[in-house]
Amino acid sequence: MIDLFGIFFLGLMIGFTGAIAPGPTLIATIHGAVKGGWMVGPRVTLGHALVEVLMVVLVIGGLSVFIGRYSWVIAIVGGGALVVFGILTIIESRTAGIPVTEPPGSSRGPVLAGIITSISNPYFWLWWLTVGSALLIGALSGGLSSAAAFIAGHWAADLIWYTIVAASMHKGKFLIAERGYRAILSICGIFLVGFGVFYLVSFRVLLG
Repeated sequence: MIDLFGIFFLGLMIGFTGAIAPGPTLIATIHGAVKGGWMVGPRVTLGHALVEVLMVVLVIGGLSVFIGRYSWVIAIVGGGALVVFGILTIIESRTAGIPVTEPPGSSRGPVLAGIITSISNPYFWLWWLTVGSALLIGALSGGLSSAAAFIAGHWAADLIWYTIVAASMHKGKFLIAERGYRAILSICGIFLVGFGVFYLVSFRVLLG
């Protein structure tokens, strides 16, 4: 029996590691929330999710042929990318901070800002072409409900984080001190490396 809650939780944790990392979508949320309030968080998340809906359709429609015979390729690509992203996150955490430069498109409506900052972010495309596609295809092997649970967890992480950030910035201060932020990034990196190794070894067992 497929553990949908477990897959949702996996999507949530993987989603947090991406959402928390400094990037244009996070910065757009920070800039917009100063005047727009906490609702900027959900609106930016909606724009980001609209782009990811397209990615999900492309992955399921174009890469689902790899399920079964080529599942080992998915495991190597996805697990290896998780380890690499994890190591890069750990390295980045040593000097990471919240940049203040306003990204392109962030001065527009929050939904449009979420769309533009997602599309213009190279990390977004790299993540979906490696980690995202591998994990989604792995979840899809358990049926559409498993894939939906994974995506729901991923989007829940974005919604929770960006809403918290927007609410805190509207009150005038980022919610986490720089040292704490770096510690969280480091933990996320360690999680990615650990899960990447685990995924390489036993991805079939994990996703059913």
